[in-house]
Amino acid sequence: MNHILPDYYVSEATWFYLSLLLSLAVFFRFDRILSLRNLDLVLLLSISPGLLLLSDRPVLGNIWLFAGTGLFVIRMCVDCYFQRRPRGEQNLNSFGMAFLCISIFAFFIVRVFTEIPAPETIQTVRQADSLLSMQDVSASQQQTHLEAGPTARLLAAPVVPLSNAVVQGGAPVTSISPPLDHSTLAARIMAILAHAFVIVGLIIMGKVHFADTQVGLAMALLYLLLPCTAYDVSKANHVLPAALLVWAFVTYKQPMLSGTFMGLACGAMFFPVFLLPLWASFYWKNGLKRFVLSGSVVGAVLLGSLILTSVDRYSFTQQTIGSIDWSVIKFEGGQQIPGFWSAYDSAYRIPVFVVFVLLIVCLTIWPRRKNLGHLMSHTTAIIIATLLWYPQQGSVYLLWYLPMLLMVVFRPRLLHTTQSTEVDRNQQANEKPVSRFQDSATVVRHTSQ
Repeated sequence: MNHILPDYYVSEATWFYLSLLLSLAVFFRFDRILSLRNLDLVLLLSISPGLLLLSDRPVLGNIWLFAGTGLFVIRMCVDCYFQRRPRGEQNLNSFGMAFLCISIFAFFIVRVFTEIPAPETIQTVRQADSLLSMQDVSASQQQTHLEAGPTARLLAAPVVPLSNAVVQGGAPVTSISPPLDHSTLAARIMAILAHAFVIVGLIIMGKVHFADTQVGLAMALLYLLLPCTAYDVSKANHVLPAALLVWAFVTYKQPMLSGTFMGLACGAMFFPVFLLPLWASFYWKNGLKRFVLSGSVVGAVLLGSLILTSVDRYSFTQQTIGSIDWSVIKFEGGQQIPGFWSAYDSAYRIPVFVVFVLLIVCLTIWPRRKNLGHLMSHTTAIIIATLLWYPQQGSVYLLWYLPMLLMVVFRPRLLHTTQSTEVDRNQQANEKPVSRFQDSATVVRHTSQ
């Protein structure tokens, strides 16, 4: 950022202290110290020091993040028991929060364009370039492990021609940073669009389903203020599945659209697959067929994109089954990737994984009739619990669940938002109204009988 603001530099520790003060000033309820909102805010801010400790004291940092992740799982599992949710005003009005959102997002854009993008995001862009040119990418996948699935390269495909046109045209954007190739520019644009997708989704979620635009702005502002967002601002592959899940919640009343976003999320990263039983139990007889049909269509489209970049059957197998890191579920020792489980034998992950499976079963079958509040808290609990047994820096990936966690923190009472309630309401609207005279005649007839 020195090219735009001379001698400007904000370290990770400084950003933590600044975001801590701003978050407390805007969201902390000083009139009710012992409130659920304050507890959630303290939990969100207390997990950030673990990210700072990873560079100097990785063991302590991983333990800190693992403990904080476990507390979040417990908090999400008991969320449905907090029935009283009084509307809590923020300490800043809507115009002030909108101004802060725009200002912080502008700083994020400058930071993305002045820093080197994440290698995983650049690799995804190159995969999208190969998709457009219909080249075989199985060999490059063997050399470099790709974290994201086919959804990331499919959604990044429209960005690649734009970045090529900008680089070839010699746009002024190249003067912000050192010599720029189209892959780096596309990776930066992809990261910005992913965060914008999350922010817009949170605002619409607050306006449409929470009936309060101020709550939507509050969720977007806290998402931008939390240090974990600034630390991993260029990791588009970790933001993309969370953004798609946010929009699956935004469109939950339309099972076709919700299933489309859920299918794209499953194709972007592996963890949304564990959410499918929960979402199927939410729709069940009221939209389950449409939800499954739209997800299946998305799966077929994603497989078709892999066929375009495969020259033979072996190449297609390498891009599907061969691209999965099966060592994650083998529970073998000798993990070389840094994380909480790198210091322990992988056998200790087995009971954690068993508890994770039991958690999915319990949250899927209970309660039988779920509302939107249950769906949000249970979805967030499953995603966070995934990080407890995932060996590849699991607890570090806060952006996997942060937007959904904010929706649970700020949500009001949502007892009327079951999917069956929506269907019953539509059926009642289509029924022919009965006049009071017809109703009185019916009563008289039954009385005479």
